[in-house]
Amino acid sequence: MRYYIIAGERSGDLHAANLLRALKVIDPDPIFQGMGGNYMENEGCVLSFHYREIALMGFLEVFLHFRRVLRYLRMVKKDLLDFKPDGLILVDFGGFNLKMAHFAKKNQIPVHYYIAPKVWAWNQNRALKLKENVARLYTILPFEQDFYKKFNWKVDYVGNPLLDEINKFKPNPDFLNSHGLGKWPIVALLPGSRVQEIQKMLATMVDLKSEFRQVDFVVAGVENLPSKIYENARSEGMKLVFNSTYDLLFHAKAAIVTSGTATLETAIFKVPQIVVYKTSTISYHIARHLIRVPFISLVNLVAEKEVVKELIQAAYNHRAVMEELGRLLGEEERRNTILKGYDQVILKIGQKKASQETAGLIYQSLIS
Repeated sequence: MRYYIIAGERSGDLHAANLLRALKVIDPDPIFQGMGGNYMENEGCVLSFHYREIALMGFLEVFLHFRRVLRYLRMVKKDLLDFKPDGLILVDFGGFNLKMAHFAKKNQIPVHYYIAPKVWAWNQNRALKLKENVARLYTILPFEQDFYKKFNWKVDYVGNPLLDEINKFKPNPDFLNSHGLGKWPIVALLPGSRVQEIQKMLATMVDLKSEFRQVDFVVAGVENLPSKIYENARSEGMKLVFNSTYDLLFHAKAAIVTSGTATLETAIFKVPQIVVYKTSTISYHIARHLIRVPFISLVNLVAEKEVVKELIQAAYNHRAVMEELGRLLGEEERRNTILKGYDQVILKIGQKKASQETAGLIYQSLIS
């Protein structure tokens, strides 16, 4: 079977790779091609394009680089038609992949969408476009099934792929020693996986060091980004770890996490956290008028209530983060309240193996 796969950022690349691994178990002769990253390539996918060439965040940033996005959209469309796949697998990356879904449907290529775009967050009528162009939709958040029922569409909840990764994790017994850690409580800093995110988020995290002398602040770095992006953390004597985020969370007492899938990972590791986010002023004001959900973090969205503190845009400032971090480190009642909320979130997510579940559904659909 010939599969064309499109993932547009690091987390999508990781989950797509796990899906490809699961497909190889059930498909005797799979051929993979598409757009993604190193994880997909390691699973045998021929990369026509690497996601780092197009990864953008925020409305303003996408607008400013609109010609680049359009150019890659044209190239990916041509590559898709030249490859002649049995099916197109889209992984997250909503804006780009919604256009690809429409194009593929027009060209009679079955579209399978894994990790549905967050149409429930804003412009919910995009769900109708999804329904029109996508053969099968595989959702990873438990509340999404009920959302799509409003559009008379039965979709598949396949579980959350983060569990696939976390269940494979084995702690490195030398992690603390190798990084000179263990004397003080660890606060994990997860500023994001894209250059633009880190530029907006990291400075406020770094400024906390002077307020908490008996704490080790450790930054979870991304190896394929320019090293200079972390220079302010290094200059303050903060430790950086690469490819060791789960080891870091395993040992952390608290965390400060840029909104995204990492908030859910942190919850599954039972680390009390502050969820933070900042983008350009224009992007923020556009989003504020479009967003239709009460929270930005996946933890609070799944729980359907505030479990963790969210500090967004102007609210993400030194004083606010300092005060909440002080509570996470020093108030047992606050920590216990968050941990109880995490238990509810984990229960709602369930124990399905998302990669295997989705691979089976895609393969059966394509051969039937």
